[in-house]
Amino acid sequence: MKRSVLYGIIAALVLVVIVLAALVLSPDQGDDQAAVSTEQASEGLADDASAVIAARGLTPDNVTAALKTYMPSGQYDPYMMFSSGGHSGQVHVIGIPSMRLLRTIGVFTPEPWQGYGFGDLGQAEMFAEGDVAGSPVTWGDTHHPALSETNASYDGEWLFVNDKAQSRIAVIDLRDFETKQIVKNPIAMNDHGGAFVTPNTEWVIEGGQYAAPSVGSFADISEYNDKWRGMITFWKFDREKGRIIPEESFAMELPPYWQDLCDSGKLVSEGWIFCNSFNTERATGGVGAVEGAVPFESGASQNDMDYLHVIDLKKLEQVAATNTNQLNGLNYVTMETAVAENLLFFIPEPKSPHGIDIAPNGDYMVVSGKLDPHVTIFSFAKIQQAIADKKWSPDDYGIPVLDFDSVLEAQIELGLGPLHTQFDNQGYAYTSLYLDSMVARWTLGGGDYAHASEGWTLIDKESIHYNVGHIAAAEGDTATPAGNFLVSLNKWSVDRFANVGPLLPQNFQLIDIAGEGESLQLLYDMPIGFGEPHYAQIMKTERLKSIQVYPEVGWDPQKWAVNPDAPKAGEERVERDGNNVTVYMTAIRSHFTPEHVSIKKGDNVTWHITNLERAVDAVHGFAVPAYNVNLSIEPGESATFEFVADKDGVFSYYCTEFCSALHLEMTGYLMIAPE
Repeated sequence: MKRSVLYGIIAALVLVVIVLAALVLSPDQGDDQAAVSTEQASEGLADDASAVIAARGLTPDNVTAALKTYMPSGQYDPYMMFSSGGHSGQVHVIGIPSMRLLRTIGVFTPEPWQGYGFGDLGQAEMFAEGDVAGSPVTWGDTHHPALSETNASYDGEWLFVNDKAQSRIAVIDLRDFETKQIVKNPIAMNDHGGAFVTPNTEWVIEGGQYAAPSVGSFADISEYNDKWRGMITFWKFDREKGRIIPEESFAMELPPYWQDLCDSGKLVSEGWIFCNSFNTERATGGVGAVEGAVPFESGASQNDMDYLHVIDLKKLEQVAATNTNQLNGLNYVTMETAVAENLLFFIPEPKSPHGIDIAPNGDYMVVSGKLDPHVTIFSFAKIQQAIADKKWSPDDYGIPVLDFDSVLEAQIELGLGPLHTQFDNQGYAYTSLYLDSMVARWTLGGGDYAHASEGWTLIDKESIHYNVGHIAAAEGDTATPAGNFLVSLNKWSVDRFANVGPLLPQNFQLIDIAGEGESLQLLYDMPIGFGEPHYAQIMKTERLKSIQVYPEVGWDPQKWAVNPDAPKAGEERVERDGNNVTVYMTAIRSHFTPEHVSIKKGDNVTWHITNLERAVDAVHGFAVPAYNVNLSIEPGESATFEFVADKDGVFSYYCTEFCSALHLEMTGYLMIAPE
């Protein structure tokens, strides 16, 4: 077929899509618009489309990809992706399939546009709860976001994410997309296997990473085997309060292997937790400092197998309920108890694993070892049988190691560097291949999955660009995966975009997985100019229950209730009690009341401000120079900040959001007289 004819067909298809979309989305545009004949429109649009296609050298696949990802202005993406922001310390919200960045949620790092962490008293108290070793830390390394679940499916209510660098967990309220709690783990300094949730979000689980003596203590590395330990923490989540309850939470001691990623069982495996590990060699590194030392990269990769941790959570809950042992104030179940009560089992797994993922029915556990070209599938039924038959031998710490062959279901050779697996609603699984820079599609060959009769079989591989780590499919780690789309979270983007210096953007690539068989198609490249994103979860947008204005004027987002100190219209004032000054201010387009605040140097100032607006777009900002105050006050919100007036002078406060035609006039003066 000649290229010109082919482009003509493509242009015609483009036209059909545009015309049909116009008819469906705008059925009552009026007689004048309807009078334009399809034939007239066809000629002009087909010519324009052909010209664009020819000028840019687009292929049929390019045009198809553009049509599959294009969302006209005003149309909402059917899916929303919540991605970790790596060492930006934040979470990014991205529409799919448009790949539009919709929001960056401030989490562990202050974020100025949202006025997050710049004076608000409630936020300051929340940040203080996440202090590390008594010191404030205002950055984080977010790795694994976890959406709240009901019956093993996303419910759109809460989002949790870990800070690997400081072993913290944050709770994000999806009613207003704001962080409401930061919890510091008192027994660990870093984590990696969290956050993830149980199928009904009773527990937010934080796995460990590098072994260490318990926080607050010291043990020389020569005592590694005896005094260094791993951990896993089970944070109790109160859905009604929207908060983690530390006093109802507990942790379990683990051997000084390096725990990695975890996942929660569901459906048939609900009540069980699975975490992989590496460095079962217990290598201690020290090259260049210790004679004969082996560096971690080789010392931690010598064994043929590492250990998959298998935890009986239901039994562990019962043991923790009567446990009296504590570590740094946290209920702490020791390894001795875990062994005595049969709470913890190990399964040999391919060396240096970096993924453990549970199939939709909860019946298979999928593990990938970075240094093994296979994906390894364990059967939950076989695991239970091996435990019942006591087909195990103890490790050096007395923990039962199940017989590998007795629990193995299958192994499939996929390629080099397999890492993470996701699932769709057609009976396929998808695994990222870091070294091959590909995503592999393979069939779930057991249970009642759609392609079980085909066995455990590699179907197709799609090239990506490049060094893919995690992947995320639409609801692809729940009991009800949606299929349709998968996003490859790639580490770098060499030669993919215009050069912006030696620090390259990360690259999210959207892949169409809706078709059967060998039909994977790369649709879109999205550069991410933030810290390295690690993992993401994708949910149906329709599940969200987010608000557009706060329920009542004077609303405190942290407490999710009206603030009793919220200023009301007509009651604005400045009160003095000795050298303590309280300001009651309101904001409405286009002025603050009061517009003059006069105080004295040395005053202790508490400042309340309420946005009286009820319109959806009536967001106001409030900034005071020199005092590091910068707030975003959404419709109905009330905020409070405090400072000591240690600098005299005249300071103009103003609205930082372009809120109206008279935005520049929305200002006032803070006048601080010398002592």
